[in-house]
Amino acid sequence: MIKPKDFIETHTGLVFAVVDGEPEQGRVLCFLRYRQHEGRWQKLDTREAKQLLQQHAPETLFFSNRLQATVHAVPVAQIQSHHRPQTRLQQLLSAAAKDNVEQALQGFCALLKQHGLDLQQVGVTGSLLIGAQNAASDIDLVFYQRHVFRQARRIVADLIQQDRCQTLNLSDWEDAWQRRGCDLTLSEYIAGERRKHNKVMFKQRKIDLTLLADDAPKPEPGWQKKGHLQMSVKVIDATYAFDYPAVYTIEHDDITEIICFTATYFGQAEVGEWVDVAGQLEVSETGKQRIIIGSSREATGEYMRCTQIQPSL
Repeated sequence: MIKPKDFIETHTGLVFAVVDGEPEQGRVLCFLRYRQHEGRWQKLDTREAKQLLQQHAPETLFFSNRLQATVHAVPVAQIQSHHRPQTRLQQLLSAAAKDNVEQALQGFCALLKQHGLDLQQVGVTGSLLIGAQNAASDIDLVFYQRHVFRQARRIVADLIQQDRCQTLNLSDWEDAWQRRGCDLTLSEYIAGERRKHNKVMFKQRKIDLTLLADDAPKPEPGWQKKGHLQMSVKVIDATYAFDYPAVYTIEHDDITEIICFTATYFGQAEVGEWVDVAGQLEVSETGKQRIIIGSSREATGEYMRCTQIQPSL
């Protein structure tokens, strides 16, 4: 079974991060992240990935009816290797660390285990998943059970209080903010992120915690975009606020929910809080309405800002 945050590799040495575990028309929806170049892994940004595929693999640029967007998509038949985060984490925890990144991973996981967390329910994605890490690499952990993810966030909060881990400093936050390229000011971004406890520094290395629960709701198919919308609404259910995609049920006469594909807005609001939201209005075949944030990877002009969090700078 292929899941989001898994990596799939083609016979041409291209590695894609899976964004949707359910194939569409025999293709896995994904995004090109790495390629083999001169005997090593080269990480690609959005522009480089699009240019490479346009020139050398245009068949992987695919319009998804389910997502109503053009995405990268690899035919299942072209998958040579499937890199699984849970399998990879157990491999790294059972072997001697090869560098400082693997040492930090092992040390942080040891802290989680000391606090009673089941590491069998955790995986590692990003550069560590294929051994492409370098001295500046972050660590990306994936959690497959909702209660384990909540437990990990509580542990992180405790570890920060004990100074066994640290919150990000201003430079770290600014770096994360710039890489996200979101439509929030730096102070708004920091204020929203600090209370989530899904980012932490350990041994001077940033660690990200991501939820990929199997019990997340499956959106119904057949949605059509109806244009850009901006509004202020109250969140009445945030059970799935950290899922991919994040889902917020809102109090509104016509629009039922906000769907966020952009990680910046995962966990952005809690029940009872008001948010300023800008995104794409979508309508289903049955007449349901929702707002989408992250209709493109950059999500330019799309955001979710909690009005009850005071900017931190």
